[in-house]
Amino acid sequence: MYKKLRRERPLLTPDVIVTSVGTEISYGKSMVPDENWNRIMNNKWNREIVEEETSKFPELTLQAETEQMPHKLSFHVDKSKVQDVTKELYQRLEKRGLEIKIIFSGGKALDVLPKGGGKGQALAYLLNKLNTEGKLPLNTLVCGDSGNDTELFTIPNVYGVLVNNAQEELLEWYAENGKHNSNIIHASDRCASGIIEAIGHFKLGPNLSPRDVSDFLECKADNVNPGHEVVEFFLFYERWRRGEVENCEAYTESLKASCDPAGVFVHPSGAEKSLRDTIDEFGKYHGDKKDKKFRVWTDQVLATETTPGTWIVKLDKWEQTGNERKCCTTTVKFTSKENEGFVWDNVQQTWSDESEVKDDSNWII
Repeated sequence: MYKKLRRERPLLTPDVIVTSVGTEISYGKSMVPDENWNRIMNNKWNREIVEEETSKFPELTLQAETEQMPHKLSFHVDKSKVQDVTKELYQRLEKRGLEIKIIFSGGKALDVLPKGGGKGQALAYLLNKLNTEGKLPLNTLVCGDSGNDTELFTIPNVYGVLVNNAQEELLEWYAENGKHNSNIIHASDRCASGIIEAIGHFKLGPNLSPRDVSDFLECKADNVNPGHEVVEFFLFYERWRRGEVENCEAYTESLKASCDPAGVFVHPSGAEKSLRDTIDEFGKYHGDKKDKKFRVWTDQVLATETTPGTWIVKLDKWEQTGNERKCCTTTVKFTSKENEGFVWDNVQQTWSDESEVKDDSNWII
């Protein structure tokens, strides 16, 4: 289901993905499973026995096949029946030698998992694993909107946010357990805006999405990382082609001033052109994607300082028009100059294996 969603929406590639209510952990673009976590999930778990015992409860209705996983059985149940069903099911499975966990969420969803599973347990496992490898994150922010997120907020030394549109069972938990914890907030904004609000509240980063920055020149001056510079450039490029920013010479002149006079852009076709000439061509494309389903996004951005004052930024740059997607592996070389910020020296692009279309037409940069 996650892979299907990736094909439908412009999602970023996570380093780690936890799915199936915390019973599956995998890594990177190819989603390599964590075999040690699988072994933990198999402890005192037998899916066939769980299927057999849950089938004896007429109150439980199996969810769609896509919701059933090796270490998760998912049902719908009337809220008024949850307490009685949960109590009896625990007793029956315990007698059969299993150790399980039952999670109720969304006002009607009931999941049966191994006792060691769940989103909170998965997070604790990952933090311990990263700590052992000497890679413990500086900060961790957990974000939730339903009952199966509750465990995330019980993990020590993490920040937490319930988005404004959180469901009743999570709000009840917060009122009883989290309201007086200064590391957990109930955001005033919903969905992703609530998460961005929390990032600002806990001083983990800016509380404004780059997509919501109205003054490109102002945000450009604030950049301290060439990776941010690249991301903000391509967001500006999207808004330029959608006609959402003014066709203003100050913008193009600022971009040209950021490019080395000898800077080169290597198109995915292999053709080379001056970076400044490429920027000069922007004018004729202003607003050409207005009122169209056009999105640009950057993924897997990695900025590396190769020598003092010289940076290489590598990323996947995506464009989508309608249902057609294109992707280029992009490498940008910068030099950092005092009082000048980051100067673009070279941009090189090649078609990515992930690109659904490898068509040079209408690909500007």
